[in-house]
Amino acid sequence: MRQERNNIFAGIDWILVFLFVILVIFGWMNIYAASKTEINTQIFDFSTKYGKQILWIGLSFPLIVIILFFNSKFYEQFSGILYIVCLFILILLFPFGKEINGAKSWFNFGIMSLQPSEFVKAFTALAVAKLLSDRQYNFKLVKNQLKAFIVIFTPALLITLQPDAGSALIYLSFFFVLNREGLTLSYIIIGSLAIFLFIFSILFGPYSVLTTLYILITIGTAYGIYKGGKRFINFNWHKILAVYFIVLLFILGTDFSYNKIFKQHHRDRFEILLGLKTDTKNIGYNSYQSELTISSGGFSGKGFLQGNITKGDFVPEQHTDYIFSTVGEEWGFLGSSLVIIIFMLMLFRIIYLADTHTNKFGRIYGYSVASILFFHVVVNIGMVIGLLPTVGIPLPFFSYGGSSLWGFTILLFIFIRLDAHKNYDW
Repeated sequence: MRQERNNIFAGIDWILVFLFVILVIFGWMNIYAASKTEINTQIFDFSTKYGKQILWIGLSFPLIVIILFFNSKFYEQFSGILYIVCLFILILLFPFGKEINGAKSWFNFGIMSLQPSEFVKAFTALAVAKLLSDRQYNFKLVKNQLKAFIVIFTPALLITLQPDAGSALIYLSFFFVLNREGLTLSYIIIGSLAIFLFIFSILFGPYSVLTTLYILITIGTAYGIYKGGKRFINFNWHKILAVYFIVLLFILGTDFSYNKIFKQHHRDRFEILLGLKTDTKNIGYNSYQSELTISSGGFSGKGFLQGNITKGDFVPEQHTDYIFSTVGEEWGFLGSSLVIIIFMLMLFRIIYLADTHTNKFGRIYGYSVASILFFHVVVNIGMVIGLLPTVGIPLPFFSYGGSSLWGFTILLFIFIRLDAHKNYDW
């Protein structure tokens, strides 16, 4: 047993490693297709996007060895320190970060740049796992729920202030973890209702929504009085008023935020998505071209390096956030489905392994990994095919970028290390 402990590869789940390698390789092939030009044809030309990605992929393997070198107790014992260090690094972005596309999200080190928000997700997941796995932690207590919310949304707030709202949205994925560990569904239901109210307020206007809700609440109250009489009135009138008042404030706040705080390009994206506006040349150009590129691939695709729309560079940022459009054009419905299936296999494998953990810390971290990856995949692909508004969320292991690749590698391989040690009594 001691010899196995000293072997950093002992107990590794090679199925997850295999799925990781397949995604990274296929992702690089599509980055190559999206960024290759007639002038740059050398695979190892490190001045190109695909050449730089090879370098990042190569450097990922020493990173994996470093992650596997530490035993699972290290990640559990030092999770709080790692989390605090990450928060401090996020704060340092404000005075020392490099501004790119209007956001101070990067540190520039001359030959390379790093985006800390890509790494913070893994260490936030460790902190959440440590908090929820504490034997003294009772999730039914409101004060403990607030502790979890503070741990999750402190980095989200710092990332939002950069501003990078897309990366901050990812932290909503932790609600799946909290729900799995005992948080009532009421939070998710309330959040879903808030989203629907937000959408309906944009579609129909705040006063139409308020009037409709008033009518529905009045009908419901009348029915309650009919069934319960005075007992219903005495017991529920304050709850009815409270609910309507909260909804009133939310809808009016939504209207104010949407029209006074949101920038025009944010409003345009929502209105294009909801069908209130058509724009294929300006703010809606990316989504329009992406949908066109995917649909042109048909069932089986045009073939590797045969995508004429991809070659024409019609889709902005196709090698990063819109990399899935390259898959759709060159590999068609079959290739796109295969990519989604591989991601689903990875997610199911992580959840299966997490469920086998006797250690609560490892189980919760596994759920966090699955939730983060799921959120990334759904939002990115939904954005590329036009079902969701455009936000800067990369496709895991696929999109171009060293920070993204390393961030997801750290996230996944910490779980692989925790899983390999789940049967050891450290």
